[in-house]
Amino acid sequence: MDCKQSVRTVEVVLQCTELREAQAFFVETLGFRVDTIFPADDPAVAVLSAYGVLLRLQRRGAHAPDEVPPNKPSFVLSKISERATWKVGRADMRYRDLIPGRQGGRFIASHIRIPESGEVPDYVHFHNIRFQMIYCYQGWVRVVYEDQGPPFVLNAGDCVLQPPQIRHRVLECSAGLEIIEIGCPAEHATHTDHELALPTKKVCAHRDFQGQRFVRHVAQAATWQPWRVGGFESRDTGIAAATVGLAGARVVRPLRSPTDSLHAPVCSVDVEFLFTFVLQGSVSLQREEQDPERLEAGDCFTMPAGLRYGLTGCSDDLEFLEVSLPAEFETL
Repeated sequence: MDCKQSVRTVEVVLQCTELREAQAFFVETLGFRVDTIFPADDPAVAVLSAYGVLLRLQRRGAHAPDEVPPNKPSFVLSKISERATWKVGRADMRYRDLIPGRQGGRFIASHIRIPESGEVPDYVHFHNIRFQMIYCYQGWVRVVYEDQGPPFVLNAGDCVLQPPQIRHRVLECSAGLEIIEIGCPAEHATHTDHELALPTKKVCAHRDFQGQRFVRHVAQAATWQPWRVGGFESRDTGIAAATVGLAGARVVRPLRSPTDSLHAPVCSVDVEFLFTFVLQGSVSLQREEQDPERLEAGDCFTMPAGLRYGLTGCSDDLEFLEVSLPAEFETL
């Protein structure tokens, strides 16, 4: 060993009670930069670097994100009318957890808000994920993605598939922006790319990212097709094709006709994951041996395989987002 060889990096682990305050001090006062942070909805670990020091700020009791854990499916109902808890997450975004328990850590669904308009304090970053999509629920947001050309605006009803490790950044948004983000695994790190500038000079719209392609779905240009249940129609987002069937996402609505008696019959589905979020209107969820539950805009549920359920009393203006893994599944 050459004793004259210098140590280039020192790694330090610092336990803290309030991660946001500690991170702000090291970044804003001492000039550190954020390399990694997780989880996004309620950060517990931040890895910072500067001056040859790699600093790991860790909230007491925090642990590193796991690989995709075994699925533990369960029924979950989340109602926005109840006293929902909103946490301040990454880049000062407000997060509402739509799947408490997170199916054993395998899936996460977040309702995210940014109250004020203007620039978003984001940076070029990426995630090591199996699946991740963003649906613009209210307002608009301007974003930019690696190899996908100049920045563009997602309006209400639009969505994107973010394939594994694609670099991206949130630039600015309208007041009252609301998005729905769904990912697997539930806990995954946000890694900063300090070297890459977005937009990239090259455009490669069909680039393969670990077997998936980037998708931008524009609601205004979408076509409606029959849904798997009669009396309804849906617009497909293109996520099924881009993930080669791993996942699918569609917006569903009743056909524009009198709907007093319209319903989706009681059935069960053979899926790994099925998530439904009411975008507008109202509908009643009927589960076996349970009283009907009226769902309004902002309510959602996660349905495990084998549990029989149906939708009744659909309002004329009902629309809901349905996300499934896999994209195609059997109705039993």
